[in-house]
Amino acid sequence: MKRLFVLLSAPFFFIACNQLTGAGEANTADTATGGKNNVIACPPDTKLDIAKIEAITGRKGVEKNGEYKITVPQNDLNMMVDGFKIIPPMGLSSWVAFTPCGDSVMAMGDLVLTEIDLKWLQQEVINQGFSITAIHNHFVRNRPNVMYMHIDRTADLTTVATGIKAILNKINEVRGGNPQEARADSVKNTLDMAALDGILGHKGELNKGVYKYTIARPDVQLVEHGIPVSSFMGFNTWAAWQGTMDRAAVAGDFAMLENEVAPVIKQLTIHGLEVVSVHNHMVHEEPRIFFLHYWGVGDARQMAKGLRSALDETGKGAAH
Repeated sequence: MKRLFVLLSAPFFFIACNQLTGAGEANTADTATGGKNNVIACPPDTKLDIAKIEAITGRKGVEKNGEYKITVPQNDLNMMVDGFKIIPPMGLSSWVAFTPCGDSVMAMGDLVLTEIDLKWLQQEVINQGFSITAIHNHFVRNRPNVMYMHIDRTADLTTVATGIKAILNKINEVRGGNPQEARADSVKNTLDMAALDGILGHKGELNKGVYKYTIARPDVQLVEHGIPVSSFMGFNTWAAWQGTMDRAAVAGDFAMLENEVAPVIKQLTIHGLEVVSVHNHMVHEEPRIFFLHYWGVGDARQMAKGLRSALDETGKGAAH
């Protein structure tokens, strides 16, 4: 939290949202005023025009607390890892979320891309004026090989939504169809979900055989380009489970402050969980946040205890 204190206590500049017409402009403003001490003053009564987003993108999403997210399950990928079928609730969905700021919006997203998609989507994202803030894996030994590309842009709603439409349409073009329209699969799950809840101290949601926990970080007031980033916008820790109590699979992501990275990796590793990726999702965030993807196959109770040990290394001094 030290970095956040420095941000709030140091001199800073207020930038009107309508000055940030794209990733390039936002970066220019950061450079001109000293970078990370910029704070964008978003009017508290700002609202998204959800009907306009839907009309421009041609896609339906979900609204939560004034923010809006479009999710595209990648039903066409038929992915396997260590004998387990990976379906969208296990972390195989592309998504883009919108948050308002005055007469502008910030869009952040995570695109699930095949090795063939990657080149063409990089070009389209840049052509549409978005920034690419991360490219990484979530799994190892997965077939097909899949990468994840994080994107963001702050501009007026029409510009951002038009760009998102073009980006999602480009995926359809390269794949030869809308991934969401392929047949949706489910997976086997005979897990004792109450037992897992008791170990982890959270409750999950069941979707097509996948039991998923999404855990917010209320102890950290995260901003990107000075705009608050919520759990709904992707700032969270999660764990998705399938299988049986004797042989389960768990995949997930930890959101960590910099001093939490080493302790979390240690706890996951000593409990037999496999850390498959450590990376950023954002570039201009304050405080600095690192994300870690992990994978485990084995006894569900033992893996849950390992995850709980790692969770206990995050947000120390704050209630889970």
